[in-house]
Amino acid sequence: MMKKMLLSLSILLISTLSVFSQQPLDYKPKVLMVTAHPDDDALFSATVWKTTQLLDGTVDLALMTNGEGGYTYSTLGNYYYGLELDKEEIGREYLPGIRKKELIAGGDIVGIRDYFFFDQKDFYFTLDVEKTLTKWNTEPIVDRLEEIMQEEEYDFLFLLLPFDQFHGHHKAATVIALQAMERLPKNERPIALASFIRRGPDDPGVEFSVLEGHPNTKAMDGVTFEFDRNQTFGANERLNYTLIAHWVIAEHKSQGTMQMRTQNSVGNIEKYWYLEINGEGGIEKASTYFEAVNAVQPD
Repeated sequence: MMKKMLLSLSILLISTLSVFSQQPLDYKPKVLMVTAHPDDDALFSATVWKTTQLLDGTVDLALMTNGEGGYTYSTLGNYYYGLELDKEEIGREYLPGIRKKELIAGGDIVGIRDYFFFDQKDFYFTLDVEKTLTKWNTEPIVDRLEEIMQEEEYDFLFLLLPFDQFHGHHKAATVIALQAMERLPKNERPIALASFIRRGPDDPGVEFSVLEGHPNTKAMDGVTFEFDRNQTFGANERLNYTLIAHWVIAEHKSQGTMQMRTQNSVGNIEKYWYLEINGEGGIEKASTYFEAVNAVQPD
Protein backbone atom coordinates (compact mmCIF):
# COMPACT_ATOMS: atom_id res chain seq x y z
CA MET A 1 0.00 0.00 0.00
CA MET A 2 2.81 2.39 0.97
CA LYS A 3 4.70 1.60 -2.26
CA LYS A 4 1.59 2.39 -4.32
CA MET A 5 1.14 5.69 -2.49
CA LEU A 6 4.80 6.62 -3.05
CA LEU A 7 4.56 5.64 -6.71
CA SER A 8 1.41 7.79 -7.13
CA LEU A 9 3.11 10.70 -5.39
CA SER A 10 6.17 10.36 -7.64
CA ILE A 11 3.99 10.35 -10.76
CA LEU A 12 2.14 13.45 -9.48
CA LEU A 13 5.41 15.27 -8.78
CA ILE A 14 6.84 14.39 -12.20
CA SER A 15 3.62 15.52 -13.87
CA THR A 16 3.61 18.77 -11.88
CA LEU A 17 7.26 19.50 -12.66
CA SER A 18 6.58 18.82 -16.34
CA VAL A 19 3.75 21.38 -16.34
CA PHE A 20 5.79 23.97 -14.46
CA SER A 21 8.77 23.48 -16.76
CA GLN A 22 6.60 24.77 -19.58
CA GLN A 23 5.68 27.94 -17.67
CA PRO A 24 8.22 30.75 -18.01
CA LEU A 25 6.81 32.65 -14.99
CA ASP A 26 7.00 31.67 -11.33
CA TYR A 27 3.57 33.19 -10.59
CA LYS A 28 0.13 33.26 -12.19
CA PRO A 29 -0.39 36.78 -13.58
CA LYS A 30 -3.60 38.63 -12.75
CA VAL A 31 -4.76 41.39 -15.07
CA LEU A 32 -7.57 43.94 -14.95
CA MET A 33 -8.55 45.52 -18.27
CA VAL A 34 -10.45 48.80 -18.15
CA THR A 35 -12.18 49.74 -21.40
CA ALA A 36 -14.91 52.07 -22.64
CA HIS A 37 -16.91 50.04 -25.19
CA PRO A 38 -17.83 46.36 -25.53
CA ASP A 39 -15.30 45.60 -28.29
CA ASP A 40 -12.30 47.63 -27.07
CA ASP A 41 -10.85 44.55 -25.37
CA ALA A 42 -10.10 43.08 -28.82
CA LEU A 43 -7.06 45.39 -28.86
CA PHE A 44 -5.51 43.21 -26.13
CA SER A 45 -6.83 39.88 -27.41
CA ALA A 46 -3.65 37.95 -28.22
CA THR A 47 -1.81 38.97 -25.05
CA VAL A 48 -4.90 38.15 -22.99
CA TRP A 49 -5.29 34.74 -24.64
CA LYS A 50 -1.67 33.85 -23.97
CA THR A 51 -2.02 35.03 -20.37
CA THR A 52 -5.09 32.94 -19.58
CA GLN A 53 -4.45 29.88 -21.72
CA LEU A 54 -0.66 29.46 -21.66
CA LEU A 55 0.48 31.28 -18.51
CA ASP A 56 -2.35 30.03 -16.26
CA GLY A 57 -3.26 33.64 -15.49
CA THR A 58 -6.48 35.49 -14.75
CA VAL A 59 -7.95 38.41 -16.68
CA ASP A 60 -10.99 40.46 -15.62
CA LEU A 61 -12.68 43.31 -17.49
CA ALA A 62 -14.17 46.56 -16.21
CA LEU A 63 -16.40 48.14 -18.88
CA MET A 64 -17.49 51.78 -18.66
CA THR A 65 -20.40 52.01 -21.16
CA ASN A 66 -23.19 49.88 -22.61
CA GLY A 67 -21.97 50.58 -26.13
CA GLU A 68 -25.36 51.77 -27.35
CA GLY A 69 -23.66 54.54 -29.33
CA GLY A 70 -22.64 51.81 -31.76
CA TYR A 71 -26.02 52.00 -33.47
CA THR A 72 -24.29 54.02 -36.20
CA TYR A 73 -22.44 50.89 -37.37
CA SER A 74 -25.28 48.37 -37.02
CA THR A 75 -26.45 48.21 -40.65
CA LEU A 76 -25.61 44.51 -41.05
CA GLY A 77 -26.60 43.88 -37.44
CA ASN A 78 -30.14 44.80 -38.48
CA TYR A 79 -30.31 41.63 -40.56
CA TYR A 80 -28.51 39.41 -38.06
CA TYR A 81 -30.68 40.43 -35.10
CA GLY A 82 -33.88 41.24 -36.95
CA LEU A 83 -34.06 44.74 -35.49
CA GLU A 84 -33.50 48.19 -36.96
CA LEU A 85 -30.50 48.74 -34.72
CA ASP A 86 -29.11 51.57 -36.84
CA LYS A 87 -32.07 53.74 -35.86
CA GLU A 88 -30.96 55.60 -32.77
CA GLU A 89 -34.05 55.02 -30.62
CA ILE A 90 -34.06 51.28 -31.39
CA GLY A 91 -30.29 50.87 -31.12
CA ARG A 92 -30.14 52.62 -27.77
CA GLU A 93 -32.89 50.37 -26.45
CA TYR A 94 -31.55 47.00 -27.59
CA LEU A 95 -27.80 47.36 -28.07
CA PRO A 96 -26.85 47.42 -24.36
CA GLY A 97 -28.11 43.85 -23.92
CA ILE A 98 -26.91 42.66 -27.33
CA ARG A 99 -23.44 44.07 -26.96
CA LYS A 100 -22.94 42.62 -23.49
CA LYS A 101 -23.73 39.17 -24.89
CA GLU A 102 -21.31 39.77 -27.77
CA LEU A 103 -18.66 40.90 -25.31
CA ILE A 104 -19.04 37.80 -23.15
CA ALA A 105 -18.95 35.53 -26.20
CA GLY A 106 -15.65 37.14 -27.23
CA GLY A 107 -14.43 36.98 -23.65
CA ASP A 108 -15.08 33.24 -23.55
CA ILE A 109 -12.65 32.86 -26.46
CA VAL A 110 -9.77 34.57 -24.67
CA GLY A 111 -10.66 33.34 -21.18
CA ILE A 112 -11.91 36.46 -19.41
CA ARG A 113 -12.94 35.39 -15.92
CA ASP A 114 -15.16 38.17 -14.59
CA TYR A 115 -16.85 41.39 -15.72
CA PHE A 116 -17.60 44.64 -13.93
CA PHE A 117 -20.25 46.68 -15.77
CA PHE A 118 -20.55 50.39 -15.00
CA ASP A 119 -23.38 51.09 -17.47
CA GLN A 120 -22.41 54.66 -18.34
CA LYS A 121 -24.07 56.26 -21.35
CA ASP A 122 -22.30 55.85 -24.68
CA PHE A 123 -23.56 59.28 -25.63
CA TYR A 124 -21.74 60.20 -28.87
CA PHE A 125 -18.27 60.37 -30.37
CA THR A 126 -16.07 63.10 -28.94
CA LEU A 127 -12.37 63.70 -28.50
CA ASP A 128 -13.09 65.67 -25.32
CA VAL A 129 -12.07 63.67 -22.26
CA GLU A 130 -13.30 66.36 -19.86
CA LYS A 131 -16.80 66.31 -21.34
CA THR A 132 -16.87 62.54 -20.90
CA LEU A 133 -15.70 62.73 -17.30
CA THR A 134 -18.47 65.25 -16.63
CA LYS A 135 -21.23 63.24 -18.30
CA TRP A 136 -20.27 59.97 -16.60
CA ASN A 137 -20.85 59.28 -12.91
CA THR A 138 -17.09 59.42 -12.41
CA GLU A 139 -16.57 59.49 -8.63
CA PRO A 140 -18.57 56.32 -7.82
CA ILE A 141 -16.77 54.52 -10.65
CA VAL A 142 -13.40 55.49 -9.17
CA ASP A 143 -14.59 54.29 -5.75
CA ARG A 144 -15.68 50.91 -7.11
CA LEU A 145 -12.53 50.39 -9.18
CA GLU A 146 -10.45 51.12 -6.09
CA GLU A 147 -12.38 48.42 -4.21
CA ILE A 148 -11.96 45.93 -7.03
CA MET A 149 -8.20 46.51 -7.22
CA GLN A 150 -7.87 46.16 -3.45
CA GLU A 151 -9.88 42.94 -3.36
CA GLU A 152 -8.25 41.25 -6.35
CA GLU A 153 -4.61 42.37 -6.01
CA TYR A 154 -3.90 42.47 -9.73
CA ASP A 155 -0.39 42.36 -11.13
CA PHE A 156 -1.19 44.45 -14.19
CA LEU A 157 -3.71 47.06 -15.26
CA PHE A 158 -4.36 47.11 -19.04
CA LEU A 159 -5.61 50.48 -20.30
CA LEU A 160 -6.38 52.18 -23.60
CA LEU A 161 -3.62 54.55 -24.70
CA PRO A 162 -5.10 58.06 -24.22
CA PHE A 163 -3.51 59.76 -27.24
CA ASP A 164 -4.99 62.97 -28.65
CA GLN A 165 -6.85 61.51 -31.65
CA PHE A 166 -8.48 58.69 -29.66
CA HIS A 167 -12.12 58.64 -28.54
CA GLY A 168 -12.79 60.74 -25.44
CA HIS A 169 -14.50 57.73 -23.85
CA HIS A 170 -11.29 55.72 -24.21
CA LYS A 171 -9.27 58.51 -22.62
CA ALA A 172 -11.78 58.87 -19.78
CA ALA A 173 -11.75 55.15 -18.99
CA THR A 174 -7.98 55.30 -18.62
CA VAL A 175 -8.01 58.48 -16.52
CA ILE A 176 -10.63 56.99 -14.18
CA ALA A 177 -8.71 53.74 -13.75
CA LEU A 178 -5.51 55.61 -12.93
CA GLN A 179 -7.33 57.78 -10.39
CA ALA A 180 -8.52 54.62 -8.66
CA MET A 181 -5.06 53.09 -8.79
CA GLU A 182 -3.48 56.21 -7.25
CA ARG A 183 -5.62 55.77 -4.13
CA LEU A 184 -3.91 52.48 -3.32
CA PRO A 185 -0.67 52.31 -1.32
CA LYS A 186 2.22 52.19 -3.79
CA ASN A 187 3.20 48.66 -2.82
CA GLU A 188 -0.36 47.41 -3.52
CA ARG A 189 -0.82 48.93 -6.97
CA PRO A 190 -0.95 46.93 -10.19
CA ILE A 191 1.50 47.92 -12.92
CA ALA A 192 -0.34 50.24 -15.33
CA LEU A 193 0.22 49.64 -19.05
CA ALA A 194 -1.55 51.65 -21.75
CA SER A 195 -1.99 49.95 -25.11
CA PHE A 196 -2.64 50.61 -28.75
CA ILE A 197 -1.83 48.72 -31.93
CA ARG A 198 0.36 49.19 -34.97
CA ARG A 199 0.49 47.49 -38.35
CA GLY A 200 3.90 45.88 -38.28
CA PRO A 201 7.67 46.29 -37.95
CA ASP A 202 7.84 49.10 -40.51
CA ASP A 203 5.03 51.11 -38.93
CA PRO A 204 6.23 53.38 -36.09
CA GLY A 205 2.67 53.55 -34.77
CA VAL A 206 1.26 56.21 -32.47
CA GLU A 207 3.54 58.56 -30.58
CA PHE A 208 2.51 59.21 -27.00
CA SER A 209 3.92 61.08 -24.03
CA VAL A 210 1.04 62.31 -21.83
CA LEU A 211 -2.62 63.30 -22.05
CA GLU A 212 -2.75 67.05 -21.46
CA GLY A 213 -4.21 67.92 -18.09
CA HIS A 214 -3.71 64.40 -16.72
CA PRO A 215 -0.11 63.91 -15.59
CA ASN A 216 -0.89 60.46 -14.20
CA THR A 217 -1.08 59.24 -17.82
CA LYS A 218 2.56 60.13 -18.58
CA ALA A 219 4.50 57.33 -20.27
CA MET A 220 8.03 56.54 -19.19
CA ASP A 221 10.44 57.45 -21.96
CA GLY A 222 11.67 54.48 -23.95
CA VAL A 223 9.85 51.79 -21.95
CA THR A 224 7.37 49.87 -24.09
CA PHE A 225 6.52 46.21 -24.59
CA GLU A 226 5.03 44.41 -27.57
CA PHE A 227 3.44 41.21 -28.72
CA ASP A 228 3.24 40.55 -32.46
CA ARG A 229 0.13 38.60 -33.42
CA ASN A 230 1.99 37.41 -36.53
CA GLN A 231 4.10 35.12 -34.35
CA THR A 232 3.71 31.68 -35.92
CA PHE A 233 3.14 28.26 -34.40
CA GLY A 234 1.59 24.89 -35.21
CA ALA A 235 2.19 22.47 -38.08
CA ASN A 236 4.58 24.00 -40.61
CA GLU A 237 4.25 27.31 -38.76
CA ARG A 238 0.99 27.89 -40.64
CA LEU A 239 -0.92 29.49 -37.74
CA ASN A 240 -0.55 32.83 -35.96
CA TYR A 241 -2.31 34.85 -33.30
CA THR A 242 -4.25 37.12 -35.62
CA LEU A 243 -6.74 34.23 -35.53
CA ILE A 244 -7.52 35.03 -31.91
CA ALA A 245 -8.30 38.67 -32.75
CA HIS A 246 -10.47 37.57 -35.69
CA TRP A 247 -12.45 35.17 -33.49
CA VAL A 248 -13.06 37.82 -30.83
CA ILE A 249 -14.03 40.57 -33.26
CA ALA A 250 -16.34 38.23 -35.20
CA GLU A 251 -18.53 37.91 -32.09
CA HIS A 252 -19.44 41.61 -32.34
CA LYS A 253 -21.99 41.19 -35.11
CA SER A 254 -23.91 44.32 -34.19
CA GLN A 255 -20.86 46.34 -35.23
CA GLY A 256 -18.55 46.53 -38.25
CA THR A 257 -15.66 48.97 -38.11
CA MET A 258 -13.39 46.73 -36.02
CA GLN A 259 -13.93 43.90 -38.51
CA MET A 260 -12.87 46.17 -41.36
CA ARG A 261 -9.67 47.12 -39.58
CA THR A 262 -8.81 43.47 -39.03
CA GLN A 263 -9.58 42.62 -42.66
CA ASN A 264 -7.07 45.27 -43.69
CA SER A 265 -4.45 43.84 -41.31
CA VAL A 266 -4.47 46.92 -39.13
CA GLY A 267 -3.21 46.34 -35.63
CA ASN A 268 -1.16 43.17 -35.76
CA ILE A 269 1.25 44.32 -33.05
CA GLU A 270 -0.10 44.97 -29.57
CA LYS A 271 2.08 47.69 -28.03
CA TYR A 272 2.06 48.59 -24.33
CA TRP A 273 3.42 51.81 -22.85
CA TYR A 274 4.77 51.64 -19.29
CA LEU A 275 3.48 54.61 -17.28
CA GLU A 276 5.62 56.75 -14.97
CA ILE A 277 3.04 56.39 -12.19
CA ASN A 278 4.45 52.87 -11.68
CA GLY A 279 7.93 54.13 -10.83
CA GLU A 280 10.97 52.24 -12.04
CA GLY A 281 10.38 49.34 -9.66
CA GLY A 282 7.85 47.61 -11.89
CA ILE A 283 9.89 47.61 -15.10
CA GLU A 284 11.60 44.29 -14.44
CA LYS A 285 8.33 42.54 -13.61
CA ALA A 286 6.63 43.94 -16.72
CA SER A 287 9.61 43.01 -18.87
CA THR A 288 9.66 39.46 -17.54
CA TYR A 289 5.93 39.13 -18.11
CA PHE A 290 6.16 40.19 -21.76
CA GLU A 291 9.18 37.96 -22.28
CA ALA A 292 6.94 35.11 -21.13
CA VAL A 293 4.05 36.25 -23.34
CA ASN A 294 6.35 36.23 -26.34
CA ALA A 295 8.08 32.96 -25.47
CA VAL A 296 5.28 30.60 -24.47
CA GLN A 297 3.63 28.61 -27.27
CA PRO A 298 0.80 26.07 -27.55
CA ASP A 299 1.84 22.41 -27.36
